[in-house]
Amino acid sequence: PAPRRAGKMAAAGRAWRVAALLPPWRLRAPRRAYGGAAAAAASVARSGGGGRLLLGAAFALGGGAGLYLAARQRLREHSAAELPSGRLQLTLYQYKTCPFCSKVRAFLDYHGLPYEIVEVNPIMRKEIKFSSYRKVPILLANAGSPLQLNDSSVIISAIKTYLISKRNSLEEIVSFYPPMKTVTEQGKEIFEYGNKYWLMLDEKETKRVYPVKEVRVEEMKWRKWADDWLVHLISPNVYRTPREALASFDYIVREGKFGTVEGFFAKYMGAVAMFFVSKRLKKRHHLQDNVREDLYEAVNEWVKAIGKHRLFMGGNQPNLADLAVYGVLRVMEGLEAFDDMMVHTKIQPWYQRMEEVIKKAEA
Repeated sequence: PAPRRAGKMAAAGRAWRVAALLPPWRLRAPRRAYGGAAAAAASVARSGGGGRLLLGAAFALGGGAGLYLAARQRLREHSAAELPSGRLQLTLYQYKTCPFCSKVRAFLDYHGLPYEIVEVNPIMRKEIKFSSYRKVPILLANAGSPLQLNDSSVIISAIKTYLISKRNSLEEIVSFYPPMKTVTEQGKEIFEYGNKYWLMLDEKETKRVYPVKEVRVEEMKWRKWADDWLVHLISPNVYRTPREALASFDYIVREGKFGTVEGFFAKYMGAVAMFFVSKRLKKRHHLQDNVREDLYEAVNEWVKAIGKHRLFMGGNQPNLADLAVYGVLRVMEGLEAFDDMMVHTKIQPWYQRMEEVIKKAEA
């Protein structure tokens, strides 16, 4: 990919020299992690700030809201029509920069499953008005009859079970993951899936996929870790300082074709809102004063768990934990937080191996 960030930062005559000095991960276009802020920027541009700005910021930071700069978009990165008749047809409703959506894409890409993407407006969410479940990702799957799958980890576990097991229909498999209504400390009703990290396999299938019990236990542990801890480190790091928040919005405004007045409000008011919301998230998740340290400790903990004698946690090939962690981390690509993580931790070799195997699978 072209060194877009270097080209934007340097004068035209020096761009190639700057790019040549950057490590490989700096040469990626900032194609993901700005998306949530873009949604908030569009909201600011339309309203001039106020409640809709905060709503946009909440969506963007709470779940890494999607790439929706000015109007509804419909992206088709993979065509479900490529699937032969009778095969699994998939449509993913997402915010592009949402870590949970990124997890699902990493899983589908690695397994070579064609799918259609529908980008959801994080403010209006008209694209998912058909669903009583109002979060993303949502996966519509058709393996003979249409079926809606909710929650990223349920989606991954159910589809993986379907790919391995030939005994049950996808509808039967999904029924093994019943939603359970719970009430949060704030009194809000939510749905949880208690067994979402399990693959519903028989004894023979289980032994084939997990030769020893410890392999299954380890995979489930780290999938849960990615959801319960790693994902909460993303937003506080992306909008850690006013400068980082402003740099994100500066890119959004220049690339988003805003008018002069719209761009001014989106850039400055949006960046301020994101910065302060990130501080609330930092407090909620009990992060250190320097949130980078939490990020560094987390990814080094992950690398240590893999060890020196495995390419991936799954051995010679990624398992579901590898795909989950990779999916979460890649939403920061192109941002200062991602660059710092690559420099100050031991994650780079594993991350580059993940990129390579997923590109091979996609090809």
